[in-house]
Amino acid sequence: MPLEIITVPCLSDNYAFILHNAETGETALVDAPEADPIRMALDERGWSLDYILLTHHHWDHVDGVPELISAYGARVIGNAADSDRLPRLDVSVYAAEETSLLGTRVKIFDVSGHTIGHIAFYLPDEKALFTADSLMAMGCGRLFEGTPEMMLASLTPLMALPDDITIYSGHEYTAHNARFALTIEPDNADLQRRMAEIETLRADDLPTVPSLLGAEKASNPFLRCHLGSVKAGVGMAEADDVAVFTEVRNRRNSF
Repeated sequence: MPLEIITVPCLSDNYAFILHNAETGETALVDAPEADPIRMALDERGWSLDYILLTHHHWDHVDGVPELISAYGARVIGNAADSDRLPRLDVSVYAAEETSLLGTRVKIFDVSGHTIGHIAFYLPDEKALFTADSLMAMGCGRLFEGTPEMMLASLTPLMALPDDITIYSGHEYTAHNARFALTIEPDNADLQRRMAEIETLRADDLPTVPSLLGAEKASNPFLRCHLGSVKAGVGMAEADDVAVFTEVRNRRNSF
């Protein structure tokens, strides 16, 4: 039986994700921006909380941890390499490690760039990838601690995953990201269609997260810096991929 995955809006534009195994009754959470909406979602379903998986140390991904531990006794899982900046870890994981949780396989990706030590959780049997502020719907995280080279190196192995993987990213930035993407590839038909879908969802106040990896490959400029259409779109037809990625990130920063 596949895991049930619930998207929980938090704060003004964050998302947390609840994963539940109906056979075992175990429940995990990916990131904890604030406790109240997460507790409401759990209590509505009669679920407890066994694990909290943390992607990175930023306050808007960890501030709910103490209250959730107090309420449910959840165990905290995070990157050993960033343990000095995370809430106290009960279980430390390492980049490239493969483990199991809730009865399913979990692979840890190092996706440093937005922060150093940011990790993503890939559940291949569930076709689910929890990327937080690394790969995002129609974008990627701002580079607060890492470099463009680092972020591109983090995104490259994610691009090699199957198109039907679902990307669970950390924020509702999708509409603004899509408007920016259209400044780079205005003639991209996949991007135009996706923009229309995003506008429809947001008009009804519905989340645009999660998204499919195949859709990201077809329309997210940060996954397309190796393509001639993006290089031409930023006037860098002969530049290498890192230089183009850097230019796209710089333009997004000021968009």
